[in-house]
Amino acid sequence: MPDAGAPVDPNCRFCAIVAGGEEGHVVFEDEVSLAFLDHRPLFPGHSLLIPRGHHETIWDLPDDLLAPLFGNARLLSSAIRNAMNAQGAFIALNNVVSQSVPHCHVHVVPRNRKDGLRGFFWPRTKYDSEAHMRETADAVRAAVGRLSD
Repeated sequence: MPDAGAPVDPNCRFCAIVAGGEEGHVVFEDEVSLAFLDHRPLFPGHSLLIPRGHHETIWDLPDDLLAPLFGNARLLSSAIRNAMNAQGAFIALNNVVSQSVPHCHVHVVPRNRKDGLRGFFWPRTKYDSEAHMRETADAVRAAVGRLSD
């Protein structure tokens, strides 16, 4: 396993999602990383891809995880684009500044022309309901499955 023996922070919400102790609406996982829906998405399908181990920023990420993590970002962006019928995807990574959870995470956001997004992360939206969030997670999971086969 590429990140075997990686540190875990018992106070980290993302580490809790990896451990299964906190619900995360997981849409993708493998031995390197895990992705789940952002609970305050820019648009439905907006997901966060994280390494399984607790690495606070991209600078803390071991070299052997970079290629597999970003390969998974490419896979996830294709799946989200397909699942959400989007024209493209926005992929971003905050390090320290604007990083609300100190666990390295890649934002994968479905985009369409004239979708109203100005700047990088404004305005935030909410899912219509828990059911809407589950349906969105199901759609992204299914799209990941189709691309992984």
